[in-house]
Amino acid sequence: MLQAQIKNQNFLQFTLDNPKAISEPFAFELGKHTQVEVWDTGVIVFTPKDCDQIAAKDIVLSSAVHGNETAPIELCNTLISQLLKQTLIAKHRIMFLIGNPPAIHNGTRFIEENLNRLFSGAHSEGEGLTNGERVRAKKLEQYVDRFFAGGNADSERLHYDLHTAIRGSKHEKFAIYPFRQGKAYSAKQIMFLAASGIDTVLFHHEPTTTFSYFSSNNYQAHAFTIELGKVMPMGQNDMTRFIALKEMLTRLMTAQALDCDEFDASKVNLYQVNRAINKQTEHFEFTFANNVENFTAFPKGYILAKDGDMDIKVEAATESIVFPNANVPVGQRTVLCLIPADPSNID
Repeated sequence: MLQAQIKNQNFLQFTLDNPKAISEPFAFELGKHTQVEVWDTGVIVFTPKDCDQIAAKDIVLSSAVHGNETAPIELCNTLISQLLKQTLIAKHRIMFLIGNPPAIHNGTRFIEENLNRLFSGAHSEGEGLTNGERVRAKKLEQYVDRFFAGGNADSERLHYDLHTAIRGSKHEKFAIYPFRQGKAYSAKQIMFLAASGIDTVLFHHEPTTTFSYFSSNNYQAHAFTIELGKVMPMGQNDMTRFIALKEMLTRLMTAQALDCDEFDASKVNLYQVNRAINKQTEHFEFTFANNVENFTAFPKGYILAKDGDMDIKVEAATESIVFPNANVPVGQRTVLCLIPADPSNID
């Protein structure tokens, strides 16, 4: 019955019809070329039977870690539908994750807690597994572990965690490259992103509890949090804005030539996270307007925010801001401050 449902409707609808769980995992074949497994609600894996084990890639595409970020959900659902209809044939192992189905139903970023702050074991700290997001974060970790463990030991591991941002941005599409202690950043991956229409990359400065850092740190995956523009309601996204990304993901999944340019720092915008500002009191407020865009730059000495009796000033010659959000719990990040990145650690 479940197999018939998933073959006859899109995977997103199947997920939304079963937002918390499915009765049991199931599997089926597409022709003689692909094994399909549904491990849980919002978790589907495509395994080709004839992939090149020497050049194999294990690819994770996640969306809806925040339920109201709909463009990535629609993009991934289109790719899943094309794979199910066999208009695309996977040549690498691929897992799609729809992160937070109840929040999609609710049309909100999350139900009780920000899912993208709960990875790398954060789900079980403090009060423990006390809400749906914490339980889901632990399960998503287990699915990523199972997926990467099931691949070839020499496979290249990739995880693109797709999002959209709360506010507008001077660089519409950008990626956050998780902190890589003592490791170079991948020039090849940066130029793949550029070819996908994502010409701006932020290098993070410290470990975090995001989904992409979990995959990068635990499995040495090339993992990114990718922002694809501004949050829009489901069905109101201009999907023509993602043609380049869809094309490059299609080429990646089907083992076509990627035809990326050689690395050239002049073709991309590279930022280094200089610091994260965490909320210390309930009286935290920014001094700039709510409609100020991501990547807006401020000069040294400018007061970015007030937190109780403390003024928070720009420390470097200039700092650009990204993800400003004063409405977070005390102790959580309110904004990232950026400086131009040194490209010497890109290999």
